[in-house]
Amino acid sequence: MGQREGAVQKGILLASGSPRRREMIGWLGYPVRAQAVPVDEQPLADEPPRAYVRRLATAKAQAGAPYAPPGWVVVGGDTAVIFQGRILGKPRDEGEAHAMLRALRGRAHQVLSGVAVYRPADGALWSTVVATTVHMRPLSDAEIAAYVASGDPLDKAGAYAVQNAAFRPVARIEGCYANVVGLPLCHLAQGIACLLGPPDAALPSRCTATFGYNCPIADQVFPRKSPVAPQEGTL
Repeated sequence: MGQREGAVQKGILLASGSPRRREMIGWLGYPVRAQAVPVDEQPLADEPPRAYVRRLATAKAQAGAPYAPPGWVVVGGDTAVIFQGRILGKPRDEGEAHAMLRALRGRAHQVLSGVAVYRPADGALWSTVVATTVHMRPLSDAEIAAYVASGDPLDKAGAYAVQNAAFRPVARIEGCYANVVGLPLCHLAQGIACLLGPPDAALPSRCTATFGYNCPIADQVFPRKSPVAPQEGTL
């Protein structure tokens, strides 16, 4: 997306140090920078899971504002695994990773992601929460032990990465695959359209081609018309 001479360049500051999210957000078609921000991720007392992920996404987006160049927006995101009403974040150690995976195997759970887009220039904020249902394979103890020993689960909500080709933890999912990876791109594109400008029209096809997943929601979610005013939504 070109810029007129003398115009302020538009771009996205990702308030995260995740290389995975950094790569994915680049598919929106804008220049991207990434900057991890310090945000306390402990849930508040009796905080519902949806409120939790939305609060953290918003806090991260606003905390990233000082690092954003003029004309840019800041994107914050937070993903949590919800199992039997409990929030499963990143495991603190290998023992907790073992426990999470044993609890999840052969069962269904939800992945919730809060995403927020913040425009520092005028304080406009857009946010949403996206839910995907994940059905796990009946993992064996040996499979879990080998995966935990690899170190991969320790920085993943719920102690697994859906895209790990060797572990293959998931039998099937219902909803947005990218959400389980950590960034619901077509939903986020709604906020980008509202506060920055139209995202790359090739985003849905790029996402499905990369993950090899026949997306059931892109046609309903991806913004193909003029954006509406900044808002907070839940999808």
